[in-house]
Amino acid sequence: MSAFPSYPLIDPSDPVFRAHEGGKLGVHSTQPLRDRADLALLYTPGVADVSRAIALDPSLAARYTARANTVAVVTDGTAVLGLGDIGPLAAMPVMEGKAVLFKHFGGVDAVPVCMESGTVEELVDAIARIAPTYGGINLEDISAPRCFEIERRLQERLDIPVFHDDQHGTAVVVLAGLLNAATVVRRPLESLRVVVSGAGAAGVAVTKLLARAGVADIVVCDSRGIVSPGRDDLADHKRRLAATTNPRGLAGSLSDALACADVFVGVSGGQVPEADVARMAPDAIIFALANPTPEVHPEVAARYAAVVATGRSDFPNQINNVLAFPGIFRGALDSGAGQVTEPMKIAAAQAIARLVEHPTADEIVPSVFAPGVADAVAEAVSALA
Repeated sequence: MSAFPSYPLIDPSDPVFRAHEGGKLGVHSTQPLRDRADLALLYTPGVADVSRAIALDPSLAARYTARANTVAVVTDGTAVLGLGDIGPLAAMPVMEGKAVLFKHFGGVDAVPVCMESGTVEELVDAIARIAPTYGGINLEDISAPRCFEIERRLQERLDIPVFHDDQHGTAVVVLAGLLNAATVVRRPLESLRVVVSGAGAAGVAVTKLLARAGVADIVVCDSRGIVSPGRDDLADHKRRLAATTNPRGLAGSLSDALACADVFVGVSGGQVPEADVARMAPDAIIFALANPTPEVHPEVAARYAAVVATGRSDFPNQINNVLAFPGIFRGALDSGAGQVTEPMKIAAAQAIARLVEHPTADEIVPSVFAPGVADAVAEAVSALA
């Protein structure tokens, strides 16, 4: 576990800690338990009839248990928010919060499952063994590049949706925002030159989904510069990126990539010098999504860009995964989908974008509290199931 700075003693009156005291989740019954007759129905002997029926026909579990509306929010605590490898116990407040969002926005019951880290094989096996309890698996805050292989293997092994939100939720909302930002600057999406800063979980997924949506010119940068075939220091997932991006064969630094670029998508943290931002094309689009400190401060970005988005709620155009994952799982669970496909993700992004009827520089995505977001996303996903 990485070193973590020490803090003063907790102030119990701090509203943040008061809001989390005792946890943020509970369990409630959907059926009344008033007397012996109810007890006989909900538990023994009545419950045995339902168990026998499911044993004979496992598909009945979707009707006669909570499985069809329950998702596991699974983490090993190795990449939590911007805090890094803080372990499963420290990850619990975040996973509880995620479960609250699932319920509030999508009506989905979500259960935090925080487990000790291990090898890819150990985690895949552990998650697969608990999967019969759940209708879907939401992977969360698992470090890259392990997260790619864990998700892939689980998708191959299980017949329920497995969705790594750090990757795909981010990608869906970025695509939704970019669809409307392109409208604001009056440019076809396919014509945009895009620079993605960050080749981790979010950067890989954003790149893949934008390419799937038709963006032809994407250059990905990591901490050492442009991800290109000429580099000999690339991990496997970056070698795959190098083979499928950077059509103009650029090499060098992020500064070199930004020259005449139309779009910057920051999903890596760090700071981009103002001089580099100034090299972008006129009417640029900047999505500086590191939170709480964007790669480019919005006030600086606004000097050079026509549209600016961040991951923060105190500036316009918050690119927030909450716009995506509750509706995606709602649609997948309702339709009985066995997986969340690439066309479903694009459909989800388009549904989110359509909720902004008249995009402007200050409104390219709806508020997370806008009515009907999860419903619109769920409908789009269900239509493709």
